[in-house]
Amino acid sequence: MEIIKTEKQFSSVFVYASSIVGLLVILGAIFPTAFGEITGIISTWITKTFGWYYMLLYTVILGFAVFLIFSPIGKLTLGKPGDKPEFRTVSWLAMLFSAGMGIGLVFYGASEPIAHYLAPPTASPETKAAMTEAFRSSFLDYGFHPWAVYGIVALGLAYSQFRKGENGLISRTLRPILGNKVEGPLGVTVDVLAVFATIIGVAVSLGIGAIQINGGLNYLFGIPNNKGIQGIIILVVTVLFLYSAWSGLSKGIQYLSNLNMVLAGLLLLIMFIVGPTLFILNMMTSGIGDYLNTLIYNSLDVAPLNKQKSDWLETWTIYYWGWWMSWSPFVGIFIARISKGRTIREFSAAVLGVPVLISFIWFSTFGATGIKAGQSHNAIFKMPPETQLFGIFNEIPFSIVLSIIALALIASFFITSADSATFVLGMQTSYGRLNPSPFVKIVWGVSLSAIAYVLLLAGGTTGLDALQSAAIISALPFSFVVILMMIAFYKDANRERKYLGIELQAKRQYRKETINK
Repeated sequence: MEIIKTEKQFSSVFVYASSIVGLLVILGAIFPTAFGEITGIISTWITKTFGWYYMLLYTVILGFAVFLIFSPIGKLTLGKPGDKPEFRTVSWLAMLFSAGMGIGLVFYGASEPIAHYLAPPTASPETKAAMTEAFRSSFLDYGFHPWAVYGIVALGLAYSQFRKGENGLISRTLRPILGNKVEGPLGVTVDVLAVFATIIGVAVSLGIGAIQINGGLNYLFGIPNNKGIQGIIILVVTVLFLYSAWSGLSKGIQYLSNLNMVLAGLLLLIMFIVGPTLFILNMMTSGIGDYLNTLIYNSLDVAPLNKQKSDWLETWTIYYWGWWMSWSPFVGIFIARISKGRTIREFSAAVLGVPVLISFIWFSTFGATGIKAGQSHNAIFKMPPETQLFGIFNEIPFSIVLSIIALALIASFFITSADSATFVLGMQTSYGRLNPSPFVKIVWGVSLSAIAYVLLLAGGTTGLDALQSAAIISALPFSFVVILMMIAFYKDANRERKYLGIELQAKRQYRKETINK
């Protein structure tokens, strides 16, 4: 009976999730303009109605993540008592770094600080105050908040899987508050929401990657920058990662992941050296200070009386909060998998430390270089985001080398993210199995690419509008799952902490009495 029940639930999650995605792809392909308009209307309503909710929720999650570092719960291990970490600390931190890197950092690393400098939240454009807000705002969007969400999702998964013996489904993390209902229709609903959020989150990254690859090819080689070329780029990359997913070339993906780190590190190092190094260091230092100094206020300020900042929040921070929320199952499953044997305290501190610091360094280096280049060559400020990075490269030494490295890095991120996502989606729709069938992975690989291209078609001239709308829409229902995960994790972990505390106290008392004898 258990086997029949298991297979039934697997088929339910797979069928429901794939049907929803398939329907969206068909509607978006047939009616791209209407699809884009409808998603835009829905996302606008969400940002205006639930902007306060996103800001408050992210702040609560961040507070909870910090609390775990100092709480006695932090002493618990993500695994059975006695389990040791699978990876050396240096390798583990490097993999957290890899999870923190992605197409988003390459795409927005220079363009976001430039955008904030030209249209800041509250300051006048292109002023010293705008410069300050540019770095503070970039740090807010890529700082502690997204990694707190990733960390909470990963903690729930790692704790339930490695310490409680559950499988890797999101629904199973809710057993402490839902009981055996997680094995019925309610659990299926939770898993479908997680799968849908993952598809949209990854599709947004794939769409952005296709836009920037096309922008780079256009700037360097004059290849047309349009939806047709972006579709060809998605098709070529899809063939590559589907071949990997079908053949199980896990070593190839490991090599590509290592290549990502090498290329990203090389690109960052060269930019730091040939860019305005002293200006980079100064803006990074003052930017971090300003970010920390205003962290609580800007985490909760929804600007009800300031239309300039309110409009800015809807365009940037609320969009990011949606994207990070929809991306959290994907990143959460990855960092949960590599963190077995770590204590909760060690995990929380590392997740809120290493990737965040890397983001600060990345945005400081690319943002400062980009703004300086734009001040000297105003045409850079007028470029679309997908070509801005290559325009900046053109104004500094080793421009061709940097452009080629950036294109290779984006393509490599594209392939590895898509391939990893097919595995995560396959696992989530195969009852948490660590070896989902190639057919299931192929279905999700095709779905990812299809929804990414449909969103590009529906996204107007730039292609970004529908991507942003999809991220905001998909995040709202899954955000309630994250709240439940946080409550369930605390309830179970705190109960176990109390139990072990009594047991450990008894052991210490026993040792003391033995010594006295």
